[in-house]
Amino acid sequence: MILEFLAVILVISACLAIYLDEAEYSVAALACMFILMAITYALNGAIFVAVFQFAVSIGTLSVLFLSSEMLSEKPDKKPVKNIFLVIIAGLLLSVPAIFLSVTTSPANVSLDVSFAQALWNLRAIDVVSQGLVMMTVAIGAAIILYERKESKS
Repeated sequence: MILEFLAVILVISACLAIYLDEAEYSVAALACMFILMAITYALNGAIFVAVFQFAVSIGTLSVLFLSSEMLSEKPDKKPVKNIFLVIIAGLLLSVPAIFLSVTTSPANVSLDVSFAQALWNLRAIDVVSQGLVMMTVAIGAAIILYERKESKS
């Protein structure tokens, strides 16, 4: 039950990270999503993936927070009603996927693989790609900050 609750909060925080206009709040929602993802990995037995997720996300979030503080303009305030609509949309997106069962046909693959082994052995390219995407974001933010500093000089 705890994993389902974490998944719902994870989807809601991801929706808020996309929806919120103020960069600081958006980065805070993204931080919540990254932390919940690391906790989900840890609860599924993939401790090393959780530590990797946490370490990479902390570095990315620090760069995003600093660049958003320096580069973003302060937008007009949105009504709170719209944020509640985003939360309801996140709930609607996550609840059916969690609580509806899907029938699957048995595969010819051995099921003696733990979650951690499956994540590292079968999905290692996804985990490494996520780290590369985050590194690219950090490098892009650094380039933008450098060019902005040069244009002011």
